Amino acid sequence: MWHAVSFALADSLNVLLIGLIIIVAVIVPSDKPFGRIVSLLIAGDWLGVFLLSLMTMYVFDGLESGVKAVISSPVFGIILIGVGVLGAIMTWRGGDNSQLIAKLMPPLEKPTVKTFALGLVLGLVQSLTSIPFFAGIAVLSVGEFSTTIRYVGMFFYATLALSLPIVVAALATALRRSPQKPAKGALIWLDQNRRQAGVWAGYCVALVLILMGVAHL
Repeated sequence: MWHAVSFALADSLNVLLIGLIIIVAVIVPSDKPFGRIVSLLIAGDWLGVFLLSLMTMYVFDGLESGVKAVISSPVFGIILIGVGVLGAIMTWRGGDNSQLIAKLMPPLEKPTVKTFALGLVLGLVQSLTSIPFFAGIAVLSVGEFSTTIRYVGMFFYATLALSLPIVVAALATALRRSPQKPAKGALIWLDQNRRQAGVWAGYCVALVLILMGVAHL
């Protein structure tokens, strides 16, 4: 169970979603509904993660013997180490996602169905490209849990995977509502250091995967 929780928390280091939340907090005027915008964005992302987690659990249930064989063998640890090393290399090489963020901004100018839809797509895409997401569900699928607990557990799994973005959104909301200038400065500082934070988040996820892989061997 704790292995699955660890994977879900690693998955919560969603650099793109967190970056979008910070950007919206900075550029949206104080008289605009920032809370509704980020709530729709996060709700859509959560739904995407939740739906994919249910589908993934269903697939893993059908492949139970194969999944169990992989999870209980050193292969699982080697995969985690390999993905962690690859993630660290990709983080070191870096990349500029400013153009992507610019394309994603229009639905975030005001709270609409498009805001929710953007979150839904981000949740699906981010989860599909996340090894921690699938690893955590794989661990749960072969655990000694009833079918009901496994599938209901996907609700909490998706929530854990969005825990850090939710915390960032709450912090950004508090800073926006604060009348103090340092609070506004903190938002600007966060925005200016998004890329560096993303780098550290990438290294953190890579380290977690490598350590969990080594522990599994």
